Amino acid sequence: MRTALGVVGALLTWFAFAFTAPAAVALAAGEPPWPFLVTGAAVAVTGAVLRRLTGSRPPLGVREGFLVVVAVWLLVPAFGAMPFLLGDVPQLDHPADAWFEAMSGFTATGATVLTDVDALRPDMLFWRQFTHWLGGAGIIVLALAVLPRLRIGGRELLRSELPGPIETEPLGATVRGTARRLWKVYLAVTAAGVLVLAALGWAGLDRRMGLFDAFSYATSAVALGGFTPDDDSARNLAPVTQWALCGLMAVAGLNLLRLYRLAVLRQVRAVSRDEELRLYLALLLVASCVVAAELFAAGTVTGLAGVRHGVFQAVSVMTTTGFATLDWSDWGALATLTLLTLMFAGACADSASGSIKVVRHLVLFRFARRELEQAVHPDAVLPVRVSGRVVGTPVLRSVLLFVLLYLFALALGTLGLALDAGADEGGTSAFTALGAAAACLGNVGPAFGELGPFGSYAPLGQASKVLLTALMLLGRIEIVPLAVLLRRGYWRA
Repeated sequence: MRTALGVVGALLTWFAFAFTAPAAVALAAGEPPWPFLVTGAAVAVTGAVLRRLTGSRPPLGVREGFLVVVAVWLLVPAFGAMPFLLGDVPQLDHPADAWFEAMSGFTATGATVLTDVDALRPDMLFWRQFTHWLGGAGIIVLALAVLPRLRIGGRELLRSELPGPIETEPLGATVRGTARRLWKVYLAVTAAGVLVLAALGWAGLDRRMGLFDAFSYATSAVALGGFTPDDDSARNLAPVTQWALCGLMAVAGLNLLRLYRLAVLRQVRAVSRDEELRLYLALLLVASCVVAAELFAAGTVTGLAGVRHGVFQAVSVMTTTGFATLDWSDWGALATLTLLTLMFAGACADSASGSIKVVRHLVLFRFARRELEQAVHPDAVLPVRVSGRVVGTPVLRSVLLFVLLYLFALALGTLGLALDAGADEGGTSAFTALGAAAACLGNVGPAFGELGPFGSYAPLGQASKVLLTALMLLGRIEIVPLAVLLRRGYWRA
């Protein structure tokens, strides 16, 4: 316990510096910076107190790593909500609403309780977008990259923080080296995205794409989040900008470690053998064709515009970004169910994507095929392989456990939303409740109906908002760390 709290204190001390950026934006915009400065000071003091109370600590182990991950992802959004409350933001003046928005930002979910994004002050709008970018690659991963004191036990933190069932392949001799390379890739993709989008504005191809808009859309796309600086998501952007965002989302959905090996180490052959990558690209292609075909069949859109909208929505939902060029709440049943199915796909492991992830689907398919073959040939030795590597029994167990817990959390979340809606006449329908639970647990963001891409979660009751906030947290930490902490045996050990 003492070790975990000490590490949490170190992480919070680093996180306090994040509030200097929005404070500078507030000064530049002529707004009072004190909400960010006060929050940053509170975070720094909390971190210092935790470090002081814990003193010298033994190395961090697997057991303590679970507590660190859960504590950090509870505290960071809680502190992140404070500027909204201290800054007297009318739409976020209730603690549950502010916490919902901050959790959605840091977990790169993209769900919002705002009904008028344009009404936000520039500093609050920047902070809202900045939370996306910070949370996309992981608060803990960045801390591992810049804080040398976390190198002891850092491998456990890196394993707990990066989403995916298979252990992260090292990109350096140390955990700190691997974390630094991950963030270099993240920074490079972000910078490239900002430059491409800004260039489209400078060239006159999309006159509404200024530098701040380019920053906002690029950081959201790279973090696979979905927050935008206005209420219309990507609907009013030029077609060329929508295509650029589509490509940026697809790249951001790749395994960042594989991207580093391809772009920096030039390991083309090794990357080409990655079965997760091949399945990810194949699913994107198939999903894009299916959604576009459904839009054509329903007469929603036609021609090249139909192809663009179909590809954009498929990529956006499957990568759990949540951008929208059309209101999919108005689509037919088949297209809507297709998008709901894509919410359970996710992108690659070691990306900022939420949901189940492509590699888990691949492992489950190979495991099911192996079991069917062994039913016919009981004595056969048939190992499960992914990309030529044998998947061990511990990994198979972890995949099965995660999927079971994921479906269990989805069912409980849907039931809770339905019960809360049932207490309010004219509340959300059962399908809308299922869509909202799937969108928040999978860190997708927009759901269906009034909670769709151009709607808001504001009409929901406070209990529903708290429940959805909890689902966003579960989706980001991938459920298991919190499930471990809820066991009585964890605290007895």
